[in-house]
Amino acid sequence: MLTINEIFYSVQGESTRAGELCVFVRLTACDLRCSWCDTPYAFHEGRKMSVDEVLAEIDRHSCPLVEITGGEPLLQDDVYPLMERLLTSGHTVMLETGGHRPIDRVPAAVVKIVDVKCPGSGMERANDLSNLAALGPRDELKFVVADRADFDWAVAFVRAHDLAGHRALLISPVFQEGGSPIAAEVAEWIRDSGLPLRLNLQLHKLLWGDVPGR
Repeated sequence: MLTINEIFYSVQGESTRAGELCVFVRLTACDLRCSWCDTPYAFHEGRKMSVDEVLAEIDRHSCPLVEITGGEPLLQDDVYPLMERLLTSGHTVMLETGGHRPIDRVPAAVVKIVDVKCPGSGMERANDLSNLAALGPRDELKFVVADRADFDWAVAFVRAHDLAGHRALLISPVFQEGGSPIAAEVAEWIRDSGLPLRLNLQLHKLLWGDVPGR
């Protein structure tokens, strides 16, 4: 059984697949408390569903792209058979994970979007650096930045771990009060960094605001 916060059909707002139609499966519970968390409602709220029930709900939308997110989806063991069955049925599967849980059990065919927690999150200590070695060429790393100090930390991290050029490196400005107040500055910092970083605006929030189910 899985504890599911919500399943919804929308536009992918982040990653290199931003703008594509996608079914989102949001699992309940997270063991981190990032200062800028945008889904605290997923800490506790949810309903029990079997893997079969989740698959049936996904199939209602006839969409080939599915993202599994949270909360922290890797806290629930039944997420692994869910991912396997989605892959077997021909779906492209994305996994959004906080970067503090091991990803070595995640099927290689799943596109993993792995957070690296910057100091502004308050959760930098939780980063599991062993995950860097488990990343495949299609996987992506995401750095949520709250200010210039976070950005500089992310740049130093990319250089220290020789990450440039190996996979997508997403820089996501924090979304606050109906917008992303530092997004334009972040775009300039990326331009001037000399690194192949990618600006990762949260398209769904720009379209509909910071609301569940979008």
